[in-house]
Amino acid sequence: MPAELSIDARLSAGSFRLDVRLELERGPLVLVGPNGAGKSTLLRALAGGPVSVSGRITVRGQDWVSERVHLPPEDRRVGYLPQGYGLFPHLSALDNVAFGAPGATRGERRRRARRLLAKLGATQLGHRSPSALSGGEQQRVALARALAREPELLLLDEPTAALDVGARRELRGLLTERLRDPSALGIAVSHDPRDLIAWEPTVALIDGGRVARIAPLHALIARPGHPFLSELLAPLSLRAPRDRRGPH
Repeated sequence: MPAELSIDARLSAGSFRLDVRLELERGPLVLVGPNGAGKSTLLRALAGGPVSVSGRITVRGQDWVSERVHLPPEDRRVGYLPQGYGLFPHLSALDNVAFGAPGATRGERRRRARRLLAKLGATQLGHRSPSALSGGEQQRVALARALAREPELLLLDEPTAALDVGARRELRGLLTERLRDPSALGIAVSHDPRDLIAWEPTVALIDGGRVARIAPLHALIARPGHPFLSELLAPLSLRAPRDRRGPH
């Protein structure tokens, strides 16, 4: 099976350097690692943000970055949820979502935006400005905007972190449906073991300026191979024997 995502690239942002070599045959992929390791930098590079990239990045057979190609952000079908949410302060929540939606007219884009806000339980937020929203509400609106682009690649930076317990559970369910869809390709940064359980991803540990370990979640639970992973996955290791016996 050909890789859906192939990266052999050197990234730099200011004095920061990251050397990334990985291949993903199928999604989703979750990036983990210490603070400042470069996880968000990698997402920004894939989105076409202000990160210097040399080498090669291929998504579903198309070169996004190579010696001859550097695809601009507007030509990458990317839905991106950054940590800071990136909402336009001068637009309502509805128009923030509609901004990224396909459609020949503003009315068509707004109708799609309303549907996405409804799916995320955020219909009532549509008329409000980003400054009038809580962090969790901003996160829902930003996720709706990322999904509105009908992305080929969905990039999520700590997508459940700012939510309360109930909202986190609900949103995790929606993301699970999306990320485990065989036709979807998604990369998330998360250190919540409940996200990992739900998404059953390949996990890549970013540490020391490189990809230090990459494997399917179940393989890393059995053999973490790194102190950071041992600590992160310890709760999953403790529940593994019970899970193998099946539900009670």
